[in-house]
Amino acid sequence: MRLRHKPWAREEIQKRPHIVVQEPGENRGKWKGIFGDGRPLHVEVGTGKGQFLTEMAKLHPATSFIGVERYESVLLTAMERVEQEDLENVKLLSEDVANLRDFFAPREVDRFYINFTDPWPKKRHEKRRLTHEGFLKLYEEVLTPGGDIHVKTDNQTLFEYSLHSFSKYGLILNNVSLDLHNSEMEGNVLTEYEERFVAKGLPIYRLEAVLRSSSNA
Repeated sequence: MRLRHKPWAREEIQKRPHIVVQEPGENRGKWKGIFGDGRPLHVEVGTGKGQFLTEMAKLHPATSFIGVERYESVLLTAMERVEQEDLENVKLLSEDVANLRDFFAPREVDRFYINFTDPWPKKRHEKRRLTHEGFLKLYEEVLTPGGDIHVKTDNQTLFEYSLHSFSKYGLILNNVSLDLHNSEMEGNVLTEYEERFVAKGLPIYRLEAVLRSSSNA
């Protein structure tokens, strides 16, 4: 889908540093102290317009959430949602996922969400897939031992690729679903894309991949 460019987005984002952190690298290793000690930290990579993130934050006020999104025109909508809901347990980063280690320290993140990411179907673009081994290494560096990754997609090919990638990497697969909305899972929070696909009767694929407790040791 073509993104609508909003030339005013950066200026508006910069006006709200309490929501969109301007220098996230300065908080590396300090996020749990900023939100409140003892609270789990969950990160959505490619947070888009923020529907999933804000709904999760409302449902789980004792969990801290960070959304990472590199497109400012999209992040603007997520920021407006966080502001409208007055959510104190959400921060947003206008950053590229490839730079995760620059703003998260080892063992700092408890969970990653990867929702309806670009499948990058061409073989030459494989390394851009957010479930490629290269990205798994990034997640592993900053995940706590026993931390996990939750994936949802409408793309069967990407889902099969992700299953293979996670298994090959040594992650433990749990709660694998080939048709999420006809499963027994409770508490699923929909993204904007998910609502659209479900309305068309398309299946949603989902998995959880757990980092072995010894991986970061």
